[in-house]
Amino acid sequence: MEHFDVIVIGLGPAGLAACKVLAEKKISVLGLDRKQEIGPPKRCAEGLGIAWFRRLKIKPNPEFAVHKIYGAVLFSPNGKSVTLKSKKLQGYILERKIFEKHLAISAAAKGAKITAKTDVLEAKRENGKILLTANQGGETKHFSCSLVIAADGIDSMIARELGLNTSNKLVDVDSGYQYEMTNIEGYDEKLLNLYFGTDVAPRGYLWVFPKRKNTANVGIGIGGTQKETAKFYLDKFIASKPGLAKGSIIEVNAGVIPVGGFLENMTKDNLIAAGDAAHHVDPVHGGGIGIAMEAGMIAAQVASEAVKKKDFSEKFLSKYNKMWYEKRGNELKKKVRIRHLLENLSNEDFDYLAESLSIDDVLKIASADLDKKARLAILGKKMLQRPGLAKIMLKYI
Repeated sequence: MEHFDVIVIGLGPAGLAACKVLAEKKISVLGLDRKQEIGPPKRCAEGLGIAWFRRLKIKPNPEFAVHKIYGAVLFSPNGKSVTLKSKKLQGYILERKIFEKHLAISAAAKGAKITAKTDVLEAKRENGKILLTANQGGETKHFSCSLVIAADGIDSMIARELGLNTSNKLVDVDSGYQYEMTNIEGYDEKLLNLYFGTDVAPRGYLWVFPKRKNTANVGIGIGGTQKETAKFYLDKFIASKPGLAKGSIIEVNAGVIPVGGFLENMTKDNLIAAGDAAHHVDPVHGGGIGIAMEAGMIAAQVASEAVKKKDFSEKFLSKYNKMWYEKRGNELKKKVRIRHLLENLSNEDFDYLAESLSIDDVLKIASADLDKKARLAILGKKMLQRPGLAKIMLKYI
């Protein structure tokens, strides 16, 4: 049986970020992933804003930062668009499979041990340690550690086995489906192209994220309680757009996305949860790469302190909850209200907003610096023509 101070289970962005930080702090760390390759399959549209690159101190290597983005264009159901474009770089579309390999290589270079194709079958506590039984390439392996960081996705088996309830309500889960398509056209290749409407993407939105010339991630996220599947709505949309319908599909992705239901407690004795396992996703747009990495880094910081103090109790580890909420969680909880607002808009409401609000209005309303009163002042007389919409705005803004 091999022993490590910390074992990280699940090597997506959260797990890999945790491995690197722990290794930098000279903590013995093992990272395990059940997939046979670090990276695939991707379960996102692969967008990452430039602010996250700076915040996480990541250099945009062209091997994985494959396409520059300068803003977004938002389409209402009637085709009216609002374009938010900047001369300054706003972010990149990643080749996430390569990006995560870079993260793994970087963590390993710092001293972390990374192992793919290792499926943890059992986790249990014994004498203050965590004992793991895993299937590693067909062989049974046993590991022990003082602390586990569970970063094994929304269906985190490890967290549940160690007593942490990470279940989510169906209303706080989205269903996602995406094609990577090539030989397509009819969209702005410098912008994120976002489509809204109850007929297009009920309780969600549809996207075209340019990735290379004439190649893009074309996907959709919808509420988990819809009658039809995400694939149904995506196929219907693509069929209505000749520039997309003529294209070829070179990759298919699907997954479930937590868009709320944030956990008040993400720790137990010998356990910290991070990333999708702890519902660390933006509830408005469903993005989570940067948020997950940040959570993994915070988890690693607390874990390293626990190793030095030899205190792996839930009481000590609970500082992770406070640190994450102060850094990111409180902001994301506020965004749940914006998600609820979008869910309550009709097609007519989307069209009216697109036709009535200027680009400056949209940017001001979206600003985190404005309070409720200031946001409503911007809307002003425009809402008087649609009292139903005004009522929804008053409730959720």
